[in-house]
Amino acid sequence: MTMPPPPPADRAPSALEGSHRFPCPNCGADYRFDPDAGALICDHCGQREDVRGGPWAGSALQEQDFRAALAEQLPDAEMEVTRVSACPNCAAQVEFDPDTHARECPFCATPVVTGTGSNRHIKPKGVLPFAMTERAAHKAMTDWLGGLWFAPGGLREYARKGRRMQGIYVPYWTYDAQTRSRYSGQRGTVYYVTETYRQDGKTRTRQVPKVRWTAVSGRVQRFFDDVLVLASKGLPKRYTEALEPWDLSQLEPYQPQYLAGFRAEAYTVDLETGFAEAGQRMDRAIERDVRFDIGGDRQRIGGIDTQVSDVTFKHILLPVWLAAYKYRGKTYRFVINGQSGRVQGERPYSAVKIAAAALAAAIVIAAIAYFAGQQ
Repeated sequence: MTMPPPPPADRAPSALEGSHRFPCPNCGADYRFDPDAGALICDHCGQREDVRGGPWAGSALQEQDFRAALAEQLPDAEMEVTRVSACPNCAAQVEFDPDTHARECPFCATPVVTGTGSNRHIKPKGVLPFAMTERAAHKAMTDWLGGLWFAPGGLREYARKGRRMQGIYVPYWTYDAQTRSRYSGQRGTVYYVTETYRQDGKTRTRQVPKVRWTAVSGRVQRFFDDVLVLASKGLPKRYTEALEPWDLSQLEPYQPQYLAGFRAEAYTVDLETGFAEAGQRMDRAIERDVRFDIGGDRQRIGGIDTQVSDVTFKHILLPVWLAAYKYRGKTYRFVINGQSGRVQGERPYSAVKIAAAALAAAIVIAAIAYFAGQQ
């Protein structure tokens, strides 16, 4: 990774090219980023280096031009080359340190042997630093498991034993865009008419709603700021979407020091594909705007023609704690929002507990039926 200008030699944590390791200048052991301290900490000697506002701090977050990126016209300073390896099971592209040759995939626990390939991609602009420690994330996960009905007790105990979790930065795109939309449709106004009918030999009346439709047309515009799109295929979207919301106001300018002690996934959803998904989210918001602009009691939309301009983007990294456990031949994955502690994952079920509950319910129903028959 391209490093920002280093601090003075007597206090500078150095990094191996393409890695997230920063040797302590005091003892030579590796620093790690501590979420509680918000700083680099050496577990060996206790040395501490601040990251936020330090002498190597990056520039302020800036948007990048979408069309220039598609045309591969971004400056070289906005690109980087990292060593990555693809998981053969879930296809996640995970960065590895130069001296790491094999380990489990953090997303699905599949053994991965690292290759020699490298990946040239757009450098992250921002990073949301981990705000919770592994211990806090582990507690959040076990509390979540403990609150699930019919979860296998063995899995909960296995998770409680404290197997290490993986802290990983997951790639996202954010998109900004100015939109101007012209629409045509119909505004519905509800009115009531009195209807006469007969019931039980009597004449009765009732109010029946009707809708009067009027043709309408108009324009709406909206500026979209930071439409968030997952740039990873390593995690199911139903998990990552359940981790939202993220407080993106806490984004920091990207510095590799934030990644010390963690891992990062390279994006596998390219910039153009990500914008297509962002466009779908924008379309839904624009449709709501159009319905509001049409007004009335009901709305019919005939067509919407949207012009999109001033598209910019950022590549950002968001913190996720991962746990992948293989239990009785099945892999269970759990993800924890590294900022808020929100938990999501596979819903485990115990066939024995379900059968026992069904048997107990059947016994209760039979008992109720028996006593009811005795009365």
